Parts: sequence; structure tokens; C-alpha cells
Amino acid sequence: MSLHRDAGRVLERWKAPDDAQHRLRHLYRGHLADHEDAMRRTCAPGHLTASALVVDPEQERVLLTLHAKLGMWLQTGGHCEEGDTTLAGAALREATEESGIDGLRLLEQPVALDRHLTPCAWHLDVQYLALAPRGAVPRISEESADLRWFAYDEVAGVADGSVVRLASRARALL
Repeated sequence: MSLHRDAGRVLERWKAPDDAQHRLRHLYRGHLADHEDAMRRTCAPGHLTASALVVDPEQERVLLTLHAKLGMWLQTGGHCEEGDTTLAGAALREATEESGIDGLRLLEQPVALDRHLTPCAWHLDVQYLALAPRGAVPRISEESADLRWFAYDEVAGVADGSVVRLASRARALL
């Protein structure tokens, strides 16, 4: 199965938690139908991306990365790459690369969708949760200026609304 086809299948089966998420799901599916290259950064009108909020359920905290180029605290994630065959696989790859944590376990279904403008194009982000193993110690990657654990109630003080909503959904799920 191609990454494009997997993304369509994921979005078709995903149960949106509210009307705003349902509208984004519809927009993403239309984008996939209109653009054969919707999964690649070469798709100028925008492209689907995959991210994962790394969560330590025992300590009730989330791992955020200070994005080196954007200067913002974000969840791990980014562009799908040539070798990616599933959205979930892309999200897990990005989370592992950017957190430096081996043994992350991704929840099967996305948690949320978020559409935002970046310097390269519109990102139609499919957001997952990645559970960190007990005692996980993150290691900063070259894409990050910093990497830090935050308690759920600290996220609003450092991150934008998208990350705050994602952390809130994560907390409610867990």
C-alpha cells in the first residue's frame, strides 16, 4: 500500500471528536483526492505531515522540542519521507529521531488534525500519541535547540494553541 493510499484509509476510518476536526478531516481527504503528491513536500499548495506528542503516562508529562528553525515548542514530527509507507510509521520515525528515545509505542489511531502555515507551505498535520517507555531519557537531535519534559499544566505557558489542544486531548485519552 502506498503512503498516499494509507493516509486516505486512515482519514476515512478516523472518528473525528468534534465538528471542527470533522471539517479538517473532510478538507484533508479532498486534498488527497486533488493532489497525487499530497504526501510530499513538493506539493506546493500544502502537504500532509505526521507528528506525535511523546507522553510519559507515569509521570503525567509530555516531551516538547524547541524547533531550531521556528523557535517554538512543538510536538515531534514533520515531513513524510520517501521510505515511509504509513502515516503512523512516519509519525513514529519522526518521534524516535527527534526525541532520541527508543521503544516508543504509538497509539494506533490519530488523536487530532491541525492545519497550519509554515515557511515552506501549508501543513496538514496528522497528530498521534507516542507513549514513552519507563525511565526514558530524551536526547536532543540536530533539529532541536532544546528538548524538555513539561507537566500537562505547563504546556500552555510555553506552546501555542495547537500544542495545548493536543496535550489536552492526550491527557483526556490517557
